[in-house]
Amino acid sequence: MDMKTPLLTPLSLLLFLLLSFSPKPSNASSPVLDTDGHELQTVVGYYVLPVIRGRGGGLTLGASRSGTCPLAVVQEQNEVSDGLPVKFSPSDASTGAVHLSTDLNVWFDAATICVQSTVWRLGTYDETVEQYFIVSGGVLGNPGRDTVSNWFKIEKMDEDYKLVFCPTVCDTCRVICRDVGVYVDGGTRRLALSDEPFRVMFKKA
Repeated sequence: MDMKTPLLTPLSLLLFLLLSFSPKPSNASSPVLDTDGHELQTVVGYYVLPVIRGRGGGLTLGASRSGTCPLAVVQEQNEVSDGLPVKFSPSDASTGAVHLSTDLNVWFDAATICVQSTVWRLGTYDETVEQYFIVSGGVLGNPGRDTVSNWFKIEKMDEDYKLVFCPTVCDTCRVICRDVGVYVDGGTRRLALSDEPFRVMFKKA
């Protein structure tokens, strides 16, 4: 009996091509989870805690290197201290959940002695120690050229998370893309751009 080779019809060929070349799911669509396994929500406060214990506690506001406002984002010296809760506001205000690789405002849900916002932003380059520090005083919302220094991202790092500065809210801006780490400045652990990421987890406040 003759064996005939099955032929692909135009419709089946089209379906084959669509399935073969469909884009694979991206981490960008994955929600960020808290320590209880729940999705981070924009209206909820969270403590940003270190994954590696024994090197300080959660994040809070502290004195800048100049001793003046704006206050700096620092890590608590005491390991058992959770610090201050933060909230996340995506550049796309229509979403209620926080996702990986998306531009976020990060801000402390607290009052300060400085008459400025608690929104995180990238400070100017500190030539004395050759560092870019994370400070407060940023602008909430209004993504674009004027606020490019105020946007951060959460990325996956193995089974943990890390904070990244690599804003994409301005297509024509040249920006630095680096991880956020900890710079030990005497007795103060300051958040700064770094080649060694600060592994973090998020605990609901």
